[in-house]
Amino acid sequence: MADITKYRIHQIVDNGTIVQISLAEDVQTEPISQKQMILDSVAKKLDPELKEQVQPLLEAILGAQPTVKIKTYDQTTISITMPKVRYERLGRPQVGDVLEITLRK
Repeated sequence: MADITKYRIHQIVDNGTIVQISLAEDVQTEPISQKQMILDSVAKKLDPELKEQVQPLLEAILGAQPTVKIKTYDQTTISITMPKVRYERLGRPQVGDVLEITLRK
């Protein structure tokens, strides 16, 4: 069974005879703040009545903390080394371009 995933090129190293391409999975993620993750976690653990009592206090405490944005998805990265001729046959993709990679067992 094949799994086709799109990867965005992050780096290209060309030494003349071979080309090394570093790719990361092309996934659009929305950053989530650490504050929001804590509020969501507490909301899941508490019953509604207790949540109403604790929520304002927790928001006041966390409001004074700096907001740290966290990505919510760990991306797969791939590094490919190929002859320059093959790279040119691919159309000489550049940084930021998207490639489809097929993985099979």
